Amino acid sequence: MNRLVPIGLAIAGLALPAMPLLAQHDAHAGHQMAADPIAAAVAAPTRKPANVARDQYRHPAETLAFFGVTPMQTVVEYSPSGGWYSEILAPLIRDHGTFYALQPSGSYLDGYKSFLASNPVYDQVKLVAYPEEAASIPAGSVDTVLTFRNVHNMVMGGKAADTFKAFYTMLKPGGTLGVVDHRLPEDRDSAAEMKSGYLKVSTVRKLAEDAGFEYVGASEVNANPKDTADWDKGVWTLPPVLRNKDVDKAKYMGIGESDRMTLKFRKPTA
Repeated sequence: MNRLVPIGLAIAGLALPAMPLLAQHDAHAGHQMAADPIAAAVAAPTRKPANVARDQYRHPAETLAFFGVTPMQTVVEYSPSGGWYSEILAPLIRDHGTFYALQPSGSYLDGYKSFLASNPVYDQVKLVAYPEEAASIPAGSVDTVLTFRNVHNMVMGGKAADTFKAFYTMLKPGGTLGVVDHRLPEDRDSAAEMKSGYLKVSTVRKLAEDAGFEYVGASEVNANPKDTADWDKGVWTLPPVLRNKDVDKAKYMGIGESDRMTLKFRKPTA
């Protein structure tokens, strides 16, 4: 007497030999991710889709690798504000290092508190109000200080020199300062730095070197040759702000986000 096998079981039986191959593929992918913790953090499912969409302009994996960030470090991010980079740094450093969010006081401080409360993955972030609580970060205890698109605000607010000195104090000898900011061509009038959001590389280098840092080098990973840095409403003419709203929006979206310097500095060891 013939026994009829339900078709679902037959199909399942045919699929079984392929399962070990899939498992091997998944294991290989998992090994690759574990071997590259920055890539794993960039791929964190807790990141907002709108933030992920900006990776094409901000190149977080390449930028953090250039600055030498690792999961075991003590890292300070200055003025994380909306948390774009914190979405990556928090899971990267959470289990093996220490992550300080050094946030200037004001409306962004309250907003960042809300960001931290939005997901348990941020539960190890140490929020420090600046400048009031900066001394709570022990002097000489930090491996890397990072600041993304913030130095122009320091310059326009007249607080750049003091802030760079604070970075120097908290860093270990040999520690790294990583800076990303909107780049103004060197031949432009320096007055534009006080209103456009763009800075010359020479201006940032002088700030860092006056504070005691050594210049290590630059990466062009965040360069954008389409950005002429001469917009009517400064860098905020371009995305993501788009201050002109729908006027010439397609043009500005075609240009993309600003041309940016990516500079690495070191606190001397002696």
